[in-house]
Amino acid sequence: MAETLGFFQAWLKNPLRVAAIAPSSRSLANLITSEISRDTGPVIELGPGTGAFTRALIARGVRQEDLALIEFGSEFAAALHFHYPRARTLWMDAARLRAVDLFDGRAAGAVVSGLPLLSMPPRKVIAILTGAFRKMEPDGALYQFTYGPRCPVSLRLLDHLGLEAERIGGTLANLPPAAVYRIRRRHPIPFHFVRFSSRQHVPVE
Repeated sequence: MAETLGFFQAWLKNPLRVAAIAPSSRSLANLITSEISRDTGPVIELGPGTGAFTRALIARGVRQEDLALIEFGSEFAAALHFHYPRARTLWMDAARLRAVDLFDGRAAGAVVSGLPLLSMPPRKVIAILTGAFRKMEPDGALYQFTYGPRCPVSLRLLDHLGLEAERIGGTLANLPPAAVYRIRRRHPIPFHFVRFSSRQHVPVE
């Protein structure tokens, strides 16, 4: 109850950033982490909030030491650091992900995102995605949930970045109901070989 109240208070302060009125359910947490295990290696979590997905990742065998928790909300970041002291919790904007070293040079095997991508401008989404894939193994995947009827990253944006998305499932046991997409490179080329400039044309809907 305290966790739900704190989440709701954070939503009242900034509804566009939090984008939900309640923490993600256990059903959604199990779905978004269903393809991840200890063997995945390091995992980056974007926008962990109250830690619903974090708990699910740890339950699947991911060590705290192999978790990087990227949280923009100071109240959430402080709580995450308290509850998961061996994880690396960074209070920062996920759009700056490419500028930080998370695992002493090791690449992540997966990224789990709780960010409200639909409410973000395309350039910010591009910065988040390019940063995430630069931190991952060539065959790594980003898992993103959405409350909408389709992937929250548009097909034009996916094409622009050489990515593809596949729906891996949905759950009605969440408020509101949600679906999860797996986003991968179309060709497993390390992102540090891909040049991207903020001055390039950014496709819009």
